[in-house]
Amino acid sequence: MFEFKLGRRHALLGAAALMAAFSMAQPAAAVTPAEIKAKGKLVVGIQGDNPPWGFVTSAGKQDGLDADIATLFAKELGVEVEFVPLEVNNRIPALTTGRVDVLFATMAMLPDRAKAVQFSKPYVANAIVLIGPKDKSIKTNEDMANLTIGVAKGAAQDTQVTKNAPASATIRRYDGDAPSIQALASGQVEALGGNIFYLDRVEKAAPGKFENKLEFQKLYNGACTRLGEKELNAALNTFIDKIKADGELKKVYDKWMKVPVPEFPASLEGIPFTVN
Repeated sequence: MFEFKLGRRHALLGAAALMAAFSMAQPAAAVTPAEIKAKGKLVVGIQGDNPPWGFVTSAGKQDGLDADIATLFAKELGVEVEFVPLEVNNRIPALTTGRVDVLFATMAMLPDRAKAVQFSKPYVANAIVLIGPKDKSIKTNEDMANLTIGVAKGAAQDTQVTKNAPASATIRRYDGDAPSIQALASGQVEALGGNIFYLDRVEKAAPGKFENKLEFQKLYNGACTRLGEKELNAALNTFIDKIKADGELKKVYDKWMKVPVPEFPASLEGIPFTVN
């Protein structure tokens, strides 16, 4: 009798653990603007080490272009904003598991990502580039032969360098933007896959040594919600249209990007801006 009870107890505990694990693995429930207003805050996933997009200051404050845009969106909803700094690889999991309500996290709008998250309309433009030594000629993909190239693992630059570099190139993948930039500055790698705003950080780490060499891909960034969150996606798109029209986006661009606000595409192949 004792053995039966013990076995039954273990079976029940095992079933409970399995149910809990299954429950945790399920996609987060939909979040609406009304639910965000009810709890009084918008929880935003953002990058913590990638200026000018998102970074934490020495005073511990989240700052950058994405932080300013997210703060404006929270203000539009009439709530406070709470930032959750994320690495490149855990941005989408943080959203899909419900750790954050929305991503303003340098999210390049790519078809593969659009299968996992819902993008808004684009609110910023970018380009993926190769950064290399000023004294080395790198004008074509073939010129990357035999180079050791650093990238942030899982980022758009990882995809583009992997796609375009010759087989003889060595690609070293780092956990985030800051480690990949440090690898270039310290000589661990000879070149770096990044975006057009990396060079300012590289220049501060290793003045006068590097420059943008190749451009692989033009990109646009959007805010991300979970698939099927129609109301929140619609609210984001209305907000993005508003800040484009009233000059608020230009103010943020002038502050962080120092370039004019670009023309944004009305559509991108394989990337819906609205919930179907």
